Amino acid sequence: MNKIICEYRGIQKSFQRGEGKSLRVIEDFNLKIYENEVVALIGPSGCGKSTLIRIGAGLLEADKGEVQYRGVPLKGLNPGVAVVFQSFALYPWMSVEGNVQVVLSALGLSEDQVKEKASRAIQMVGLEGFEEAFPRELSGGMKQRVGMARALAVNPEILLMDEPFSHVDSLTAEALRAELLDIWKDRDRNPSSILMVSHDIKEVAFMADRIVVLSANPGRIRTIVDNPLPRPRDTRMPSFNRLVDQLHDIITSVELPDEEVTTAVQLPNDVIEPLPRAQSNDVLGLLEYLDTQGGTSDLFQVVANTHVPFEEVLSYVKSAEMMDFVDTPKRQVILSPLGKRFINASMDERKDIWRAQLLELKLFRVVRDMIIMHDGELTREDLILEIQQRLPMENPEQTFDTLVTWGRFGELFAYREDRGVLTHE
Repeated sequence: MNKIICEYRGIQKSFQRGEGKSLRVIEDFNLKIYENEVVALIGPSGCGKSTLIRIGAGLLEADKGEVQYRGVPLKGLNPGVAVVFQSFALYPWMSVEGNVQVVLSALGLSEDQVKEKASRAIQMVGLEGFEEAFPRELSGGMKQRVGMARALAVNPEILLMDEPFSHVDSLTAEALRAELLDIWKDRDRNPSSILMVSHDIKEVAFMADRIVVLSANPGRIRTIVDNPLPRPRDTRMPSFNRLVDQLHDIITSVELPDEEVTTAVQLPNDVIEPLPRAQSNDVLGLLEYLDTQGGTSDLFQVVANTHVPFEEVLSYVKSAEMMDFVDTPKRQVILSPLGKRFINASMDERKDIWRAQLLELKLFRVVRDMIIMHDGELTREDLILEIQQRLPMENPEQTFDTLVTWGRFGELFAYREDRGVLTHE
């Protein structure tokens, strides 16, 4: 058994939501990170994945429990880790070289040491020749290489990665994963271990030795799947596809549980559920597809027939379920009576049904009331601040975009992009 580098012990975390109320996002999280392993966190929105990365780095403090690094309770920043962020987090006024050197300068190294370590890290991620380029001149993949170089430059024992490949195209993501694993496999240098957050099931099957599946409300470990596949892994092998199918089944049961929700475990009325990553047209397309299949289909059959990635189809299904348009027993997706009525309705009637279902969701009632309170015009900035307060685990801009497309379709409100305001229809 390899030695433990970092350990989460009984972590609990809540965020304040105003008016003295709080939202528990992580409950009793326990996890050990060993030397020479890749661990992935995967689970639904709002389960605390990114928060756990920040707690492990010492950027956030847990309300209860502790993080230990090499057996010592963490106080402040974790000295053995570096973080690669989803949004690159580069300084736009600095060159590639400057973005890497800035973290080394903060360590108090000499100028020669800073230059040497930055040059080595830039070379390691394949950015030689781009030292003087600025972020605006780089592609998304190259920006993330800068983020990786900046993290690797400080020689971290653990590399923490928060959905690092979600903002690059699939081919670039594939190349970056392989290159990162090549760097990790070199036992003569760090990182010794990687803890990553992902929403991509194939990605975690390819990269991770252990896959930690989280459930939400609040976030806690549902199960940990050991990945027995030898490296290097071939995504075309039957054994790889069997593991992906196993993870699909687990994730489906986490995100679309079969159990009936009882009064005792229902969310409080003031809790806002996150919106899945789906546009209104995506939900409409799913419902119309189900109608062509006699009103029901196996979830994986939807994926196979529509050629849409599993994670995206799951978001469409979750959205439709939030609106009470479908039921999801086991792996089946079934049009509900309301879903059938919606599909058979005229376009005007569909909008009326959609609008009524939006108002069953707390977030849309909040937006409606805020528009009224702001004399009929709610600015984008004010709403994003409200989303940040009420859904601290979510990407506020992404939630705003989803909210706008859903609200526009139901004609609950209009968004005037030229002025950046929401108004009544």
